[in-house]
Amino acid sequence: MIEHQKGGLVPHPDREVILAEVHARPFAPIETPRRLLHFAFLTDAAQAAADRDALARFCSERGVTPLAEGAKHHRARLAEIGLRWEQHSEFTTYSWELPSPERSAFVPTAIDLQHPMHELPQPGPHLVSIDLHLLPAIGAGELDAIFDPASLAASLVDNASAVAATDFRVSAGGFVRILLLDRELTSSRSGALTQRLLEIETYRTLALLGLPEAQRIGPSVRATEETLVRIASTMTATEGLVSDNALLDEMTALAARLESEAASTNYRFGASRAYDNIVQQRLIAIGETPHAGWPTLAAFLSRRMAPAMRTCQMLQERQTDLSRKLARAANLLRTRVDVALEQQNRDLLAAMNERTRLQLRLQQTVEGLSVAAIGYYVVSLFGYLAKGAKDAGFLPIDVGMATALFVPIALIGVWAAVRRIRRGHSEES
Repeated sequence: MIEHQKGGLVPHPDREVILAEVHARPFAPIETPRRLLHFAFLTDAAQAAADRDALARFCSERGVTPLAEGAKHHRARLAEIGLRWEQHSEFTTYSWELPSPERSAFVPTAIDLQHPMHELPQPGPHLVSIDLHLLPAIGAGELDAIFDPASLAASLVDNASAVAATDFRVSAGGFVRILLLDRELTSSRSGALTQRLLEIETYRTLALLGLPEAQRIGPSVRATEETLVRIASTMTATEGLVSDNALLDEMTALAARLESEAASTNYRFGASRAYDNIVQQRLIAIGETPHAGWPTLAAFLSRRMAPAMRTCQMLQERQTDLSRKLARAANLLRTRVDVALEQQNRDLLAAMNERTRLQLRLQQTVEGLSVAAIGYYVVSLFGYLAKGAKDAGFLPIDVGMATALFVPIALIGVWAAVRRIRRGHSEES
């Protein structure tokens, strides 16, 4: 029974973490104009721990808000520059909020502004670089003069209070540029909108990590399918335990390779689906409507990103379906091998029974000869005894007649003794 603490209830050990999760990553208000440089790095557990230590030293050396022990997110202010740091299950992000005295889009270039990121060691493999420029809507210039018209996506967002535009192309400096034109945004709505746009591009990139994996294993899955078809065809054309065992060994090796590949890709494909779902949720959250005849961000991504997601899904489904087919074929082949083994065992038992029957006949023949031989020796001994008794005068008998009369008695006695011994051995067995 759980006892009450003095003055309250005993909390669940994870209650505080669960309640704090809702407020873990609040939107920070942002004033227009502003420039945001966002970076994402893939990090494993060791890299994440090292990055947390590096950020803690960075904050300590500059006398800014210290990093809490075990924190997964942190905000700090360095004069006019704001830093937002977050750690996720497999990646870490840095978002730098910079002043924007220039009113021209993406001036100066992101390369000239990314020096704060170089003051920290790179946490892991670099994956995402985003240059988001928040500007007033008036005087921002024509979108097709800023972005590539062939891949430009633009839409009214947040109840038409802003225009979001990007071409999803990597600029010369390695950044994907996003322009957000403020029509009537408040600072809190600007903060929420900029964070959602950064998350759309970040999670879009993470979702597409599954595509190279699908392209890598595609030839192997196709080769496995062809091998399975060949094995199935061979099964119908061949018979015999040797050939079936060879096919079963080949199929087992094939199944092991397939399961190994599936184990190495299932996490990546599952993560891609999860990231794609987040992208779709963020696209809904920004509340897009068409703008100036350009495709919306959701429409553009649906046309360009959905095929990649379907490729990953198709490869995973092919792996699952192939695994089931391999299991069924292996079970069928194993059944054939078991039936062949049972037939061999039946033939072996029949041969053993025949050998046992022959041994029994041989034993009976030997026993008959043994009775005759032993009887001969018993009769001979009796003859010696009878002759000795006659010579000594104890028995006045004819030795030859007595020996002849004793022969059937000796044979019957020996036969009875042998039979008794055999019966005793049978009872012991």
